Amino acid sequence: MRNIKITIEYDGKRYLGWQRLGDSDKTIQGRIEAVLTQITGEKIEIIGSGRTDAGTHARGQVANFKTDSSLTSDKLLNQLNHYLPWDIIVKKVEEVPERFHARYNATGKQYSYYVWNNPIPSAFERYYSHHISQKLDTTKMNSACRMLEGTHDFLGFSSLKKSKKTTVRTIKAITITSEGDLLQFKFEGEGFLYNMVRIMMGTILEIGAGTLEAKIIDDVFMSKTRKNAGMTVPAQGLFLDCVEYK
Repeated sequence: MRNIKITIEYDGKRYLGWQRLGDSDKTIQGRIEAVLTQITGEKIEIIGSGRTDAGTHARGQVANFKTDSSLTSDKLLNQLNHYLPWDIIVKKVEEVPERFHARYNATGKQYSYYVWNNPIPSAFERYYSHHISQKLDTTKMNSACRMLEGTHDFLGFSSLKKSKKTTVRTIKAITITSEGDLLQFKFEGEGFLYNMVRIMMGTILEIGAGTLEAKIIDDVFMSKTRKNAGMTVPAQGLFLDCVEYK
């Protein structure tokens, strides 16, 4: 049996997220599995590197699946992109060792979050960024980013009620760049908890807007309490850029 790794790009606005939900065809996983089952003649289940929420996008989601199909990687790539909807694209198909696992073997992820910072909304960026009308203080936001970097217990920056598994994560870097009124916040880390990027992002934005002080970050780390952190920003500004493997 072959083990196939696929790298996927998708526009998440029409979907209920990555994870298959029963017989719904409104998930990314469900759509890809249906097409793979069609072209291989086998019941295919794919393993993703992790879930993305409803409305979240991806430039480099990774998944793998097992198959007895003799279709070449190039043929699988062509067939997938022929039958998948226009907003789900498979960028790469490759055969990998039998033990490769898209989730367990991931060593890091990179996310980007986009903010349109102008009093006037953008007709073109509205599906792919979060609109903030008030002027944001970049110096304050950069200070907040430095406080979030490193190894911490991020339970308070997640939507988890509690967890039997460790909620300690390492954030390697958070950077802010701008192109006109469009701000890009890039998060690089070994792993992320449920809604962690969106809650960190909301906290950074509230600090930048002056509605929270940067010291709240230390309070959240100490209390491990979600309600002490900032808002959970909308999903449409979030992109999974890439998944790293050794």
